[in-house]
Amino acid sequence: MDSSATADSPSLPWRAFSNTTMWGVAGLCRGFLSVLCNAECHGKEAFTELLDSRHEISERSRGLITVSNHLSVMDDPLIWGILPMRFWNKRWSFGSHDICYQNRPLALFFTMGKVLPTHRLAHSPFGGLGQPAITEAVRLLSKGPFPVDHHRAIPERQHWSKENVCVDPFSDLSIAYTTNGQDAHLAPSAYSCNSHSWVHIFPEGKIHQSPRKTMRYFKWGIARLILEPKECPDVVPMWIEGFDDVMHESRKFPRFLPRPGKRVSVTFGSKVDTNEVFGDMRSRWDKLKAKVEKRDPESRDLPVGVLSEELLNNKEAVELRKEVTLKVRNLVLDVRRSRGFPDEDPKEGLVDTWLEEGPKREGHMKDDSWVRDI
Repeated sequence: MDSSATADSPSLPWRAFSNTTMWGVAGLCRGFLSVLCNAECHGKEAFTELLDSRHEISERSRGLITVSNHLSVMDDPLIWGILPMRFWNKRWSFGSHDICYQNRPLALFFTMGKVLPTHRLAHSPFGGLGQPAITEAVRLLSKGPFPVDHHRAIPERQHWSKENVCVDPFSDLSIAYTTNGQDAHLAPSAYSCNSHSWVHIFPEGKIHQSPRKTMRYFKWGIARLILEPKECPDVVPMWIEGFDDVMHESRKFPRFLPRPGKRVSVTFGSKVDTNEVFGDMRSRWDKLKAKVEKRDPESRDLPVGVLSEELLNNKEAVELRKEVTLKVRNLVLDVRRSRGFPDEDPKEGLVDTWLEEGPKREGHMKDDSWVRDI
């Protein structure tokens, strides 16, 4: 990583490598969808108009969140091949640290592909709602640049001093942050070119392939991305179909290859009226934050995207995140309904429903769905 990069943008080699990676991968996806699949897209015109309106940094007054169901290991980047080439290098997304960042070549590839390294609590003590990937995403959706502070908000303090300053060997890189005290990643929010960025998220947090075309419950990280930026990001819900046929979890050798000849579709919903949908919840969040900061003045000094322990775990904050998360899930269900699917059983969106899976977290489930923790 180039510690000499400016606050405006990463170095020219970094930008060239990243653009080449994203355009190259998206080009392969476009070729696969165009030649080897029967692909269709709905709502693309309105969505591309929105992206075009955000082309210049000066034209962006808020971030953009796209949110969809999660069907296969190829959803991202395959779904973006359906967009015009000028948008192929725009989005940021999340990727599992233990899969996408397990060695240097993979880490380089996914870093160049604008993927934020995310720890999952089932696999790492560094996961959870307060992890650095969420901090970076909140900042990307805000107006930057943000100085890299190396601050952690999760309870685990290994490799960190009592002042919450990283003491790992990478701490001298002014534009790097660490997710576990041992790794180092470029901090995209340190550059003004990434102000009010586009972040895509699969809130289910797992691949879910159901014969009933239902979704799992959504995790609460999406609520942080909506509540915490100074300006509420634009939100566009999406619904994708057929990508489970391209890469079904029951597939055999050659398992690593996508299956051609499938029918797939990507549907972009309308941009949400965020003031109407989330305005009251964001107002309640601001009041709660002010109340907590009045009791704990030190929490006022925390960097953007970092929360005190009370704001992470406060009962009122938890209930508010649940409310926002359910609202987002319902927005995705609205797009699903527009595709002719019947309403889900309301129990599908409850955590308790999925706890019935028991200790088994992956594979062929008893309801005939397939789940992969990725």
